[in-house]
Amino acid sequence: MSMFNQLPGFVRTPAGLERVILRRMPKALLLSALVPALAALSARWFGWSGSESAVAASIQMVDFVAIGVVVLLWTLLLTLAIGAFIVMVMKGPAYVADGYPLVESDRPLDGPRRP
Repeated sequence: MSMFNQLPGFVRTPAGLERVILRRMPKALLLSALVPALAALSARWFGWSGSESAVAASIQMVDFVAIGVVVLLWTLLLTLAIGAFIVMVMKGPAYVADGYPLVESDRPLDGPRRP
């Protein structure tokens, strides 16, 4: 007996947008980190005016915003990937569950069960 018994006669649903999303996820993760990193690097080449401490504070603020954008985008992409994975699993083959004995009763119990 196999560990997983597929339900006979079940027709699998064809793959849809979830496969496209999962295939594009590595590229999206790379680009979502690369664009803010380039913005943070370009802030170092920008001609800032002011004192040295004010320039350092401005560059640090750009760095913090870039890190925040990366964390936000990765969180959104992870949520999207989890949803696409769930849809992919749900479209997969159906399996027969183990049978459990059913306690037959002609009428419902009249109150809470007592041990």
